[in-house]
Amino acid sequence: MVRLEKRPSPSAFWQWATPILAVLLTMVAGGIMFALLGKDPIAAMRTIFWDPLFNAQFASYSRPQLLVKAGPLILIAIGLSLGFRAGIWNIGAEGQYIMGAIAGAAVGLYFFPAENRLIFPLMVVAGALGGWAWAMIPAILKTRFNTNEILVSLLLVYVAQNILASMAVGAMRNPDGGGFPGSRNLSQYPSAANLELIPGTGMHWGVIAAFMAVIAAYILLQRHILGFQIKLAGQAPRAARFAGVNPTRLVVLCMGISGALAGLAGLFEVAGPAGQISIDFNVGYGFTAIIVAFLGRLNPIGILLAGLLMALTYIGGELAQFMLGLPAAAIQAFQGMLLFFLLAVDLLTNYRVRLGAKREVA
Repeated sequence: MVRLEKRPSPSAFWQWATPILAVLLTMVAGGIMFALLGKDPIAAMRTIFWDPLFNAQFASYSRPQLLVKAGPLILIAIGLSLGFRAGIWNIGAEGQYIMGAIAGAAVGLYFFPAENRLIFPLMVVAGALGGWAWAMIPAILKTRFNTNEILVSLLLVYVAQNILASMAVGAMRNPDGGGFPGSRNLSQYPSAANLELIPGTGMHWGVIAAFMAVIAAYILLQRHILGFQIKLAGQAPRAARFAGVNPTRLVVLCMGISGALAGLAGLFEVAGPAGQISIDFNVGYGFTAIIVAFLGRLNPIGILLAGLLMALTYIGGELAQFMLGLPAAAIQAFQGMLLFFLLAVDLLTNYRVRLGAKREVA
């Protein structure tokens, strides 16, 4: 008989071992899935995890793309992790990412074709405010009317997607684009472009912002009273109230920070790698960042490593589609397995697995 026994306190070993175990289980389950699709599982794993970094044929392109893909994932996941630690569940980062991109791009397009060094900083501010404002909707509804922030933030993603489509074919459509949906290409507009800072590395301002967010979040959680309040609110809500933590203020603050960081990620993406507002601009970074946050154990350093790993699966997945003919849905399922197995094996953090019948104590 197999049973679970509650641990007196969470296991420090399993808190850090479960992400590694989840990655290994994902590779095993993913290999089985690829084999069922008629593909060599070993070749698939090599293509996803090894070739983008160490195969000379692909590395010159793939290595810079690692930072390009990881930047928005890390930036969004850092913001989400602060709320998750406090028990505030912002699931709508994808919508905040979209609205930040729209707000930032709107500023750049408004000044087109003027040349001024202040335009890009204004776009950065607008992107952060766009994501922040979108996150304030579920925050205010929760604090004033006690609505569920999970449902509200998630449903707002679909509203944001419709606004994005409307902008791509309406107000932001390129007047010189021959009627095709999509805005002007911001990456070709020097004052509004988020270009590589060091050519050939993939390093742009979005990547710099992601690294800065990691450092700031680490200092906040380890050295600041607000970080203590965030951790206390998540671990012991009643104790937090007795300690004077204002739950309304914490909800607004955590949702605002996560929304602003997601909006920044959207702005850096639309002004750089994506280049324009289009119907299919959003590629799911806001949802994937949830996996990154949990895979990194809601720890800033862990999120940095998890973001790089998830970016590797993006690049390797695209390479596997091209080289091995794997369907895109299989790669998405492979990425989703990470969260599934992480949640499953995370049980070991709070429970021990015991064999045999439970002993009755006289």
